[in-house]
Amino acid sequence: MQQPDRIAHPWGERTPYGRDGRWPARVDQHLADGVAPEDVQRWAKSASLLHSNGDAMDIAVVDGRIVGVRGRADDRVNGGRLGPKDLFGWQANASPDRLTRPLVRMGGRLVETDWDTAMGRVVAESKRLLERRGPSAIGFYTTGQLFLEEYYTLAAIARGAIGTNHLDGNTRLCTATAAAALKETFACDGQPGSFTDVDHADVIALFGHNAAETQPVLWMRILDRLAGPNPPALVCVDPRDTPVADAARESGGVHLAPLPGTNVALMNGLLHEIVENGWVDREYVEAHTVGFAELEKRVQEYPPDRVAEICRIEPEQIRSAARVLGRAERLLSTVLQGFYQSHQATAAAVQVNNLNLIRGMLGRPGCGILQMNGQPTAQNTRECGADGDLTGFRNWENDAHVAELARHWNVEPTRIPHMAPPTHAMQMFRYAEQGSIRMLWVSGTNPAVSLPELVRIRRILSQRRLFLVVQDIFLSETAQLADVVLPAATWGEKTGTFTNADRTVHFSEKAVDPPGHGRPDLDIFLDYARRMDFRDKDGRPFPQWHDGESAFDAWAACSAGRPCDYSGLSHAKLREAPSGIQWPCTAENPDGTERLYTDGRFWSAPDHCESYGRDLVTGAPLEETEYRALNPDAKAILKAAEYLPPHERPSDEYPFVLITGRTIHHFHTRTKTGRVPELQAAAPDVWVECSKDDARRLGLADGDAAEVATPRGTITARVRIGDIRGGVLFVPFHYGYWDTTGSGPGGGRGRAANELTVTDWDPASKQPLFKTAAARLGGAS
Repeated sequence: MQQPDRIAHPWGERTPYGRDGRWPARVDQHLADGVAPEDVQRWAKSASLLHSNGDAMDIAVVDGRIVGVRGRADDRVNGGRLGPKDLFGWQANASPDRLTRPLVRMGGRLVETDWDTAMGRVVAESKRLLERRGPSAIGFYTTGQLFLEEYYTLAAIARGAIGTNHLDGNTRLCTATAAAALKETFACDGQPGSFTDVDHADVIALFGHNAAETQPVLWMRILDRLAGPNPPALVCVDPRDTPVADAARESGGVHLAPLPGTNVALMNGLLHEIVENGWVDREYVEAHTVGFAELEKRVQEYPPDRVAEICRIEPEQIRSAARVLGRAERLLSTVLQGFYQSHQATAAAVQVNNLNLIRGMLGRPGCGILQMNGQPTAQNTRECGADGDLTGFRNWENDAHVAELARHWNVEPTRIPHMAPPTHAMQMFRYAEQGSIRMLWVSGTNPAVSLPELVRIRRILSQRRLFLVVQDIFLSETAQLADVVLPAATWGEKTGTFTNADRTVHFSEKAVDPPGHGRPDLDIFLDYARRMDFRDKDGRPFPQWHDGESAFDAWAACSAGRPCDYSGLSHAKLREAPSGIQWPCTAENPDGTERLYTDGRFWSAPDHCESYGRDLVTGAPLEETEYRALNPDAKAILKAAEYLPPHERPSDEYPFVLITGRTIHHFHTRTKTGRVPELQAAAPDVWVECSKDDARRLGLADGDAAEVATPRGTITARVRIGDIRGGVLFVPFHYGYWDTTGSGPGGGRGRAANELTVTDWDPASKQPLFKTAAARLGGAS
């Protein structure tokens, strides 16, 4: 049977349904050429790895090889649907250039070796640094693609065994603001809404969220609502004219394309109109929130005419969008990188929370907030404490929480560093630059392409005084700079669990063996711990667990009583469940919890909350006494914010605003998707998108080679003329050098978008800013 072309038609055929209806199932499948369904010998349960949607799928196995995937019809997240990266991405597992043996640097070159030699070097350097410089000489930088069990183990080793405060993930780049915004409003992380809110909403607002490309299956769900009876109206905020923007206009909603860096002004303008027109649920606000008076006062300063001048859009567009939002009966709001990676990221994302709260749109079907994630297991880094938070959504400023975690780990509370906020990734690289971090262990990520200002990052990673360990499945740009490279197993080659953006936990079963001597990340971490001879208070090996199932059980016990409560889950239960299960899942709620805060009660009591919050302008943490005075009755917090201009603004020399982002065909730095024929052919090289007017003025045509420059660097890219707003450039961030010149641009011009981006981050979430750099565009010589 001929399979549909899911590169040309990424969202497939429509299965319309109406408001409050059940989303019909549609099973997507892709098998290797010549393989029929009846040829498949085994189907292994899993979920998608190349985005945060958590689409349930089964992995097809023939003769010990992965030969395809199919969606699972009875799963609550996707009803059988898969996006292009889900359908084709599995082919990267069998790439001929997978790492199959450990590598160590000898004479300036990486050479193959055995595990004893490679781990011996890592252990010897760790012990030397601990003896001479202490725990703070060692840092860990991980990913959003490992399994829950692996993050929990890494957090236990870093904080409970070594005692370093330097542990963060590349989730700092994509999801830190989601967590920060939830903590500012609800004093605790945890997604309030559910993907099923799409089924019930009459208005869906997507703030900086190009769901069509970043979460294609969630977008299919929205498209199917739009194709059915009683469709929702969409509000889209994006400087680019994306498929989401098209759908917003066609739905009777609004597309707003503000100047990048002005999101707080825009949100204040929308809130101004909501308040002025009396679209506030006063009863809900009075009963369940604090801070409304300050918010009301602040947004009075942002009438549509003023906001229009800041954002450079028409005042009537703001009023129109506010009418749609203000008259909604069931409002679902989603947020992603257009807010998270932009100027005043947390302040802007918090205003989205404010919007739903003052409208009383929370905790009911169709009334929700989805502060989205970018990676498949980003949620787990936050829960397990591998991203700069304390394990189990505990509060690092609350001594009782630290003591509780220490009891679970059976270590002294003083072993767990909590005298200062956990070190965020941007600060860790600064410490490495300055020489206080001397060993950096990078697992499953590629900072030599993904971090801003790459000239600086390559210089940091190449220092002779820095001992760099890279744990990965390919010889990435970062791995090429390492002292030791550890070959890891990946999705489909190991067993574990992971949690998507709406708190759904899926089981992922090992389908095949990893190539060569590759090992699961959990095995590598536990091997390191045993070789280091870490011990708990009773002299037992620490961590006390020994495999994925025992690691999960330890995590479930550690999470009990916390908001992210997994105590009702186990490997056995998830393996047998037809669908993923949403946390919190307990003995009282064995089927999980679809929505949070249904009773208007929050996890924000001073003794229970994960965070006392931060100043949205400076990022300074609030003291416990300040928080107790602000929120003694455990309500949601309405935090106001003033608009501040970006640090780097267009000038005569650099007249454009540069934003970077994703395309539907690639994931991160393309280490996997660049090795998949269908995905690579769909988007083979970097491009720069500009408006028709800007292209005409500069004498550029579609496909021309162009030079994009900022004060940090220059790249060459092909021109794509699109419907992006004038004065703004878009460059996808996926393209590095592993398939061209190696670890960097060599002697030629660069092509990585992060050659251009600025070293700057949001004061509250510490998320780097990728959407406010000043840039220049011209023809390439």
